[in-house]
Formats: sequence, C-alpha cells, structure tokens
Amino acid sequence: MAIDIGINEKDRANIAASLSGMLADSYILYLKTHNFHWNVTGPMFQALHNLFMAQYTEQWNALDLIAERIRALGHPAPGSYKRFVELSSIQEEDGVPSAIDMIRQLVAGQEAVARTARAAFKVADAADDQPTADLLTQRMEVHEKNAWMLRVLLEDGGAQSLPAVKTKARKK
Repeated sequence: MAIDIGINEKDRANIAASLSGMLADSYILYLKTHNFHWNVTGPMFQALHNLFMAQYTEQWNALDLIAERIRALGHPAPGSYKRFVELSSIQEEDGVPSAIDMIRQLVAGQEAVARTARAAFKVADAADDQPTADLLTQRMEVHEKNAWMLRVLLEDGGAQSLPAVKTKARKK
C-alpha cells in the first residue's frame, strides 16, 4: 500500500538515508561505550563503569526509535555491522585504550552523533517532517549533554586541551 503521510517519496528517501547515518553513528557509539564499560580500569573505574552503563543503556533504547522512524518513512533500516561501519562517521575501537583515552573517544563520538543529527535535522526540516525533526532535536540534546558530562572529567584545561580524535568521512 502506498504511503501518503504528506511527504513525497524523494524526501522520504533522503530523510531515511540521513537517519540511516544517524542510526549507524548511534550504533557504533553504543558498541564503543559498551566495550569501554566492560574494559575500563584504573582509579576512576567505578564512576566510569557506571557512567558508561547509563550512556550505553540510553543509546540502546534510542536505536529502536531511529530505526522505527526509518521504517515509518517506508524504507528498510540498516541492520548489519558491515553496513553500520560503512555509514558511520565514528571509528571503531578494537583495542583497550586507557580510561582517559576512552573518555576522549566518547566525547568525540558523542559530538559526532550530535553533528550527524544536526545534518539530518536540516534534511527533515526542509521536507516539513516534524516527527523526524523532533526525534533529532531530542537526540542532539542527549548527545551534547553526554559530551559535556564526559568532557568535564578531563578538567585539565577543558575541551581545548583535548587532542583531536579521528573520525572517518561519511560515505554517501
């Protein structure tokens, strides 16, 4: 049955594509955060273990909302690690960095997801897609807050002293 929600097929496809990037970034960040929860060590173990768990749990719940919005727009949601890696702007971590490097990577990851959400918001807003815009606004707020909460743990001069963490260019 044809979809008739007031957004044309081309716009729905563009929104779904931008949301697919958001889903991929969100999933890779979820996986990285969960990995760090399992593997963090050092004097900040308990605080980071709990913070990481709170953040990955929230991220896990958000994944379904993003995927379901893609489906409501009439498109399949990406659902494989291979596809997430292709679509994501966040680099995977296959090692076990120090606790401080974990925090740095998660700050960069949270900021990357916020940027991806902001770009997707522009696509949704241009198509007059309020439900997607609302979802993305909520996600931006969460990821910006998470980045701030992680960044303050590095209080040796603030965010300006953080070394750059590489992200990869998003594939279209």
